[in-house]
Amino acid sequence: MLVKGRPYRTIWLAEDGVSVEIIDQTRLPHDFEIVRLRAADDAARAIADMQVRGAPLVGAGAAYGMALAMNTDPGDANLERAHRMLIATRPTAINLRWAVDDMRGRLAPLPQGERFAAAYRRAAEICDQDVEICRALGRHGIGLIESCIARTGRVVNILTHCNAGWLATVDYGTALAPVYLAHDRGIPVHVWVDETRPRNQGASLTAWELLNHGVPHTVVTDNAGGYLMQSGQVDLCITGTDRTTSRGDACNKIGTYLKALAAHDCGIPFYVAVPSPSIDWTVWDGLAEIPIEQRDVREVSHVRGRTDDGATAEVCVLPSGSPVKNYGFDVTPARLVTAMITERGVCAASAEGLLSLFPEQRALVRRLPNEVALERK
Repeated sequence: MLVKGRPYRTIWLAEDGVSVEIIDQTRLPHDFEIVRLRAADDAARAIADMQVRGAPLVGAGAAYGMALAMNTDPGDANLERAHRMLIATRPTAINLRWAVDDMRGRLAPLPQGERFAAAYRRAAEICDQDVEICRALGRHGIGLIESCIARTGRVVNILTHCNAGWLATVDYGTALAPVYLAHDRGIPVHVWVDETRPRNQGASLTAWELLNHGVPHTVVTDNAGGYLMQSGQVDLCITGTDRTTSRGDACNKIGTYLKALAAHDCGIPFYVAVPSPSIDWTVWDGLAEIPIEQRDVREVSHVRGRTDDGATAEVCVLPSGSPVKNYGFDVTPARLVTAMITERGVCAASAEGLLSLFPEQRALVRRLPNEVALERK
């Protein structure tokens, strides 16, 4: 996508053919900085500190982290060390585990002398695969926008939460892929951008990338979404997902569940953009089985921004001594999701719906006994 008219991906191989370069997302929207990763430890730190973030991009970053480990030492012990270290960085997003498991599974059988080249080749393939998945999400999702404009004959107002644009992926995005495709085709769209506390990833990242690509948008407080829906100013909602269960529960940035509740009450379609690497086919009940990351309390107690004199500063917004909890994600149950947008098409948010597009995964689906009993009633 475009930054000041120049196309970028969010992660790429540096000119030396070994190091990896990323956009430091912790510096946005005020500073556009590129950081070079030279070792697996750098990649792990970038993921943990959210310089690299968004489920698909975290997976790509972790894949390159495994490649960087093989550049340092292609031995079995270092392969296992890198695998453990990278998995520990973020517990919720399934793409990370999928990527490092894939890398380890492909590298472990190879002679050590072949691991370096194979690791970099596979990491590049994972990045390119993510781009193609996101393009396909856009192609399938644009139909939902087109059908909306066919009904209303006016600008389509889309509400999103957090950042599921190209900054969360290698390119194009998940929830915003249909928006970018619609905009580029001349279809009139407008995006309501939730600020998404505590890290303000909507206000800082989604707004920044929409602005750079020229997509009309408006930033609103998180709590404004309900009013916008009640007053007829939202036509549809599209969010991303960090992990989706086999029955269609979607785990996404904290606050997504509340938007889904409001959309359900107002009769507004609520869609989740789901790249297949974000589906955890082995998990059935999202609320019971998905670990919810708790992050640094400073993300709640402090806010970083630019002062009137142009300096960047971080300030505390809470009373000294107040306790803080910082839950990173919540789970939107499948019953609140109108449909899921995948790279293979749009489907119902259910095991049957997902398996209709991904039948090869049926053997992995594990249903909890009490859920099976409820379905039979």
